[in-house]
Amino acid sequence: MAAMGEDHQHRPHLHLPHLPRPHLPPHLSARTVLQGRSLKRLGVAAVLIAGLSVLAPGYLPVLLLTATALVYLVSTVDRNLLILKGLRSPSFVTISDEQALSIPDDELPVYTVLLPVYHEPKIVEDLINGVCRLDYPSDRLELLLLVEEDDTETQNALSSLPLENIRIVLVPHSMPKTKPKACNYGMLLPDRRGELVTIYDAEDIPDPLQLRRAVAAFRNLPEDVGCLQARLAYFNERQNLLTRWFSLEYDQWFGLVLPAVENAGCVVPLGGTSNHMPARVWHAVGGWDEFNVTEDADLGVRLARHGYKTLILDSTTLEEANSDVVNWIRQRSRWYKGYLQTTFVHLRHPLQLRREIGTVALLRLVNMTGAIPITSALNLVFWSTMLIWILGHPSMISTLFPPFTYYICLATFIIGTPLFIFIELIVAQVLGKPYLWWAALLIPLYWFLQSVAALKAIYQLIFRPFFWEKTVHGLAIPYSLQK
Repeated sequence: MAAMGEDHQHRPHLHLPHLPRPHLPPHLSARTVLQGRSLKRLGVAAVLIAGLSVLAPGYLPVLLLTATALVYLVSTVDRNLLILKGLRSPSFVTISDEQALSIPDDELPVYTVLLPVYHEPKIVEDLINGVCRLDYPSDRLELLLLVEEDDTETQNALSSLPLENIRIVLVPHSMPKTKPKACNYGMLLPDRRGELVTIYDAEDIPDPLQLRRAVAAFRNLPEDVGCLQARLAYFNERQNLLTRWFSLEYDQWFGLVLPAVENAGCVVPLGGTSNHMPARVWHAVGGWDEFNVTEDADLGVRLARHGYKTLILDSTTLEEANSDVVNWIRQRSRWYKGYLQTTFVHLRHPLQLRREIGTVALLRLVNMTGAIPITSALNLVFWSTMLIWILGHPSMISTLFPPFTYYICLATFIIGTPLFIFIELIVAQVLGKPYLWWAALLIPLYWFLQSVAALKAIYQLIFRPFFWEKTVHGLAIPYSLQK
């Protein structure tokens, strides 16, 4: 931790000792997600499947493909139904400007805002400018800028910036070097004061009234509401085709899908930023899993398992959409890897999970986490198989795809693809963004990128499970210059 004044030479970095981790039961951590017993189980299953395929080549592969096709179809239908439900009856916690501003300053709780940054010298100033726009009394706003102690480039960039109300916390080097590890460190500082807590990422531009809206909402909501997830959107959505796809996807996820999931009483996977919760709730559920690279989605599951609800707050934080394909794949493969980690961790004891959240919620949780990267990877398999069939009609494919299986796949492709594109066009219009129509028409190309990221995620889950692949920010014109 360092106290930062006006002159950098008088702002020495005072290192805190390594603090204890929050209490998270081992079976709820991704630390051993594919180690020991888990690997043995997967190995035994793979050997059994391979052996049965050799012994019964005409039956088992066909059964597996048919089951896969059915699951794929059900998964696709459910995701589209969630979008349609979100279009029909969006469910948000809405706090007007007047309500947000009506609470006297002296009645507002102390709010801890965690600002984790790592190798972000170019955009850390934008982050500071963004959080300084927050309409909240400075004596009740605890801004903790979490910087890894070996990240000298970001520290040097901070030396020339005005940090009047921001406290820099140097996070001691330890593994894994992940965002949740840094955030846990900030939350466990012995002199941290906040009753409520949220996170903003390095490129975030939050709604200035977002903290006040969250406070007002929590005052009117029952005690079992443990988290308010604000909506996320992009300030550079028109930069190129990739950012348009990304924006369309985010608008659907935070504006339609998550509200529909919450309205159905299912688990809401949190976004990585702008989720607001009481500090006592954070402690009750065990903090963030430092070994899960989508610690947000995992925390959303544990909130539900502890009986807490997550609602969607109608307040928007603007972020920078990834505009570079390679950089996008790096980011998306990390997200997909984390979704797989989350699924495997919480399915370690499926019957217990079912008792805690219910059958429908369990199935939908799997569909919204692990099934997303798996079906994305399967897209390449099915597309390649279809191409091989068109080019040569090999007998092997005829054997693997009997009429029932063949027509399931055909319906998914011939009917599902145009229907999904049509839904994308409706979404763009309903959300007031008709300029995204041509990106919606080209959405199958985006599915190909998702498939590449999914394959990479599966590979990294096996060989580099805790590696936090850094997303490069600052590739867009800064939000302040777009006005």
